[in-house]
Amino acid sequence: LVAQAPVLEYRVEPLPKTAAELAKRFDPEQIEVLEMLNRGDKAHLLRADPPVPGLIVPASWSADPLVYSPFPAAWAAAESLPKSIVVHQPMQAFAAYEYGKLVRWGPVSSGRKETPTPEGTFNLTWRSRKRRSTDNNDWLLEWYFNFVNERGISFHLFDLPGYPASHACVRLLLRDAQWLYDWGEQWTLDETKRHVATAGTPVIVLGTYPFGTPAKWLSPDATAPIDLPAAISYDSAIR
Repeated sequence: LVAQAPVLEYRVEPLPKTAAELAKRFDPEQIEVLEMLNRGDKAHLLRADPPVPGLIVPASWSADPLVYSPFPAAWAAAESLPKSIVVHQPMQAFAAYEYGKLVRWGPVSSGRKETPTPEGTFNLTWRSRKRRSTDNNDWLLEWYFNFVNERGISFHLFDLPGYPASHACVRLLLRDAQWLYDWGEQWTLDETKRHVATAGTPVIVLGTYPFGTPAKWLSPDATAPIDLPAAISYDSAIR
């Protein structure tokens, strides 16, 4: 069985026109919550392209960000895993679990339509504080944690515009990228450095993004929690 998250109430407010207006209306902790709920970084809370109905704002504020999670607080299928990461592409969000208990969640920007993030089960492989993108040497990817080694697909810091925009990687906010960089477990290699001795933290990428339809999280009525699989078909093969 999957534990269900509490149902909260939300409202839509007009987008702030300037950073000063955003700071006047909301304190720093509330702005972090807005980034999570609206799946966009602070800069994109001001300028949404394509246009959105407005900001999704909770009817009441909590000091615990897990309260706002679209993921269940407990996930029975992951109880045997010390650590696991779920990326839910339709809802553009990730969750981290420890023995099936939710410990963190946040917004993501996964692959755009032309370069989608692959579904499936993977492992964290290796991390790098910063590296140049193999797609474009001008792109500096910080707090990089790879999970599809053969394709160079990773979690890393980059802009979150409020929709899937990456070249298959999973973009994160700075605070989430730094946290995952420290929390996630890398693989270990054998003496030859050619074979994996111990797999890294499991990563499960669920669903595909429904391009061309309104974002589900931008409706104040979209409060149903994400339905995670009752079992994980986990292939430990390293890719």
